[in-house]
Order: sequence, then structure tokens, then C-alpha cells
Amino acid sequence: MMSREERIVGMVEIRTVSEFDINEEIHQHLQVLLCECFGGGYPVDRIYFKQMPHVRFLAYKEDHLVGHIACDYRVMNLNGERINVLSLIDVCVSFNMRSQGIGSQLLKKADGFCHDRDIDYILLFADEPDLYERNGFQRVQNRCKWLKINDKNQTTYGIGNEVINELMVKAVGEKCWEEGELDLLGYLG
Repeated sequence: MMSREERIVGMVEIRTVSEFDINEEIHQHLQVLLCECFGGGYPVDRIYFKQMPHVRFLAYKEDHLVGHIACDYRVMNLNGERINVLSLIDVCVSFNMRSQGIGSQLLKKADGFCHDRDIDYILLFADEPDLYERNGFQRVQNRCKWLKINDKNQTTYGIGNEVINELMVKAVGEKCWEEGELDLLGYLG
């Protein structure tokens, strides 16, 4: 059965689920939530956009999936130095459950997950920074290099290299973030 860590926050239960433990029921509920939150651009045949994550934080209210964060544990290169990063992907809360603190609860869960682990930073890309800034993230201006993946047919088609204004980070280790070159050593996410 599913190995999971659970935490009750108010009326919301947040579960930590390994990607290996996603069963058909969770898969179906995730598909509905992700398509609701990200609209017609989200794949209807899978529960990830470009690459499967390692772990997910799932928010349930009265046994209904209402929020989600997917996480990749990755090595990246910041100005020639190797850093360990928990990359947050597809952060979302169901439309009818927004503005109730669920997004912040999920982010706090991700932050707590990082403590006492070999993780230097939490990283994400956000069009709307307000929620993340309220939870300790900061916008940074780094030239990013990444592997371009066609999300429709899942093929590699090049290397991207530019400043991405949506990049946000939160230090969870002892290292301080630096501006400069960030090589994601993989896909953008």
C-alpha cells in the first residue's frame, strides 16, 4: 500500500505520496484537478507536463483532492557550483477552494520536507508571485540554461538559454543565492 506522511492542518489533510505509489484512483483525481487548474494546455493523457516528479504533496478536504504540488529532487549548477534543489511543479488549488490558505499550507509542507535533508534551495517558476512571496520565496534574475522538451510528443528539441523572469527561489540550507548563470541540467521545471 501507499507509503505516506500525513498532516492535518485545520480541515485540510496534506499527504506526501511517492510517484511510485500513485494508484489509479489518485491518478484520476489528479488528472481532473490538473486539467481544471491549468486548462486546455494540460495533457489529458498523463498527470505530468514534461517529466514525472519524484514526490507529490496532495491536499485533501473531506477526502476530496483540492490541491497539489509535484516535486523533483535535482542537481543544478549555479555559477559553476553544484546545488541540490527541490523543484516545485504544477502548484495548484481547485478554483472553488482558493483563498483559504491551502496553497500556503502546501508550500509549508514542501518547506518542512526539506529540513534535515541535503537540499539547498526550493525553486519554482511562477506567473503570479504573490502567494510565493508571502511564503518566503524571492524573484531572482539568473540566466538559465535548460533542455527544451516538446510536451506534446515528449521529444527533446534543443537547449534554452535566457533570463526567465518567473524564476523564484527560497533558501532552505545554508547557501546564499547568487545572480549569474543557472544550468538546470535538465528540463525547465
